[in-house]
Amino acid sequence: MDKKFILTSFAYAIAGLTLGIFMAATKNHGQLVTHTHILLIGFVMSFIYALCHKLWLDKINSRLAKLQYYLHQLGTLGVVIGLFLFYGNFVALEAVDPLLALSSITVLIALILMKVLFIQTLKK
Repeated sequence: MDKKFILTSFAYAIAGLTLGIFMAATKNHGQLVTHTHILLIGFVMSFIYALCHKLWLDKINSRLAKLQYYLHQLGTLGVVIGLFLFYGNFVALEAVDPLLALSSITVLIALILMKVLFIQTLKK
């Protein structure tokens, strides 16, 4: 799981930095919130999860670990896409708000599942 998270985190880093460079080049920083979320919940959280798996959850490849990984990625993509659409003035907040809410809750559930994975290792 650590390798999945690290590879995904670098993909988010590339996307976030590319968006940042684009904003700087165009002098249009309208996607600043999107850029920040790509880097924080995409890159940083995925990178931290990779470290957690490598340092403490080594060799855990359970269904719960896989579910946690996919929920985090699904939630992060939902947040990023929703913010991109809203801050790019492609859709109104009312249209994208349900996606943002559901995606944010999905990221939170993934975080809770990471804590559950740690609690399970304490019991062993």
